[in-house]
Amino acid sequence: MKTQDHDRERSFTVSIFTEDRIGMLNRVTIIFTRRHLNIASITASESEVPGVFRYTIVLQATRAQVDKVVGQLERLVEVLKAFVHEEEEIVHQEIALYKVRTGTLANGAVERVVRENHARILSVDTQFLVIERTGHVAETQALFEQLKPFGILEFARSGRVAVTKPMKELSTYLKELEAK
Repeated sequence: MKTQDHDRERSFTVSIFTEDRIGMLNRVTIIFTRRHLNIASITASESEVPGVFRYTIVLQATRAQVDKVVGQLERLVEVLKAFVHEEEEIVHQEIALYKVRTGTLANGAVERVVRENHARILSVDTQFLVIERTGHVAETQALFEQLKPFGILEFARSGRVAVTKPMKELSTYLKELEAK
């Protein structure tokens, strides 16, 4: 039996727009947990509309699973709208910070790795330096692997920040909801 594309697990980005309420992050993540869906990354921030928050969630699932969870999310009173995006429908980035010992600067190898990876040094201290790299997971992970021999003291990567390629603005969706 041939597996349909709808049933194949792949990466999705879900954008959820909510009212700015205490406990919303918890309410949103519980819906994913109840469906046994693992969130690969999550970011939350204000949106372009005052009083509206945006959650960007990345997960591996089937289209059917994602559609069900979005339907359940939209039943929450405080959720204004939720969207499912496939990789080609969005522009996205993540930021990674790497903390390495300052002593590794002596031979210039770290600086060369930083330049080759289009990263930048944010801070230099007597004991450590902090490097920043913006890009996709594969790019930030590649720099991590190249910096490993120099001794990474700390590493942090943000969740995905994404905007959609289609031009319809959130304010347009909100006006449509008010009209209903």
